[in-house]
Amino acid sequence: MKRIHVNLSVKDVQNSIEFYNALFGEAPSFIKDDYAKWLLDDPRVNFSISKAITQMGVNHLGIQTDDENELEQLYKNVSETKRKVKNEGDTVCCYAHSNKQWVKDPQGVEWEMFYTYGQTETNKVGSSECCDDNCCTV
Repeated sequence: MKRIHVNLSVKDVQNSIEFYNALFGEAPSFIKDDYAKWLLDDPRVNFSISKAITQMGVNHLGIQTDDENELEQLYKNVSETKRKVKNEGDTVCCYAHSNKQWVKDPQGVEWEMFYTYGQTETNKVGSSECCDDNCCTV
């Protein structure tokens, strides 16, 4: 089963954790100084927050799969949109080892499609954002 992923850029992670704990009625499943993630079953969503320096708000949307087969089907679906895709493949981002691709919708909203197969102590590989402004230009 797939899970919608929402990532918000926030100014104060701890203050935001307190707010979302109250909103969701449960604590995050994963916390770092600059990041927190709730894997909720009701509603079924992977909701995370990341400390941001500049713009706050919605960072990106995504679909997380439970296995590689679901991910391959998502990749096939996205290829039919005829939009440019950034294939990161196996990567480290948001304290997780994942296989992922990115695509922008017609409004420019970034969508991440990914399968996570492990956690790491590293937020990202390299110094760039997971999906910068140049990754999915159409």
